[in-house]
Amino acid sequence: MRITRGIENWGNTHHPKILDVIRMLLGILLVTKGYIFLNNAAYLRYLVIDTRAVNLPPRIITALIYYTIYIQLLGGVLIFLGLFTRLWCLLEAPIVFGAVFFVNITSPFVNSELWLSILVLSLLLLFIIIGSGPLSLDRLLSGIRVDEGDTSSLP
Repeated sequence: MRITRGIENWGNTHHPKILDVIRMLLGILLVTKGYIFLNNAAYLRYLVIDTRAVNLPPRIITALIYYTIYIQLLGGVLIFLGLFTRLWCLLEAPIVFGAVFFVNITSPFVNSELWLSILVLSLLLLFIIIGSGPLSLDRLLSGIRVDEGDTSSLP
């Protein structure tokens, strides 16, 4: 518990505002990927079932695809707004981890999606540690105001 509180305090005091812009861009990217998955959900389901990439019943594959879409869309919006950022980054991380190590690695050619997935995974891990930052709904709703260089109001 002490380690978690220490990481949270460190993240609250060492957070430049440019990271908030990067967090917002990450949220937009996640919503965009979720929207693309939503538009191609039937094709993704067919692709996974037809290639027998995963040995699961079709209903479970469909549930996993819609779980991924839901997490991408809702998580992207909440990460953009900076609301429960650590939680949603933690929920997004396994999906992006799967994209890096199970989907993109199997491609025989140089895949630009691999680098994007690695970047997104790195940013998710960064925001799990440092949190949402000063330009977020978390900070607005908590009532904590941190001025430039002033950390005396932090708990």
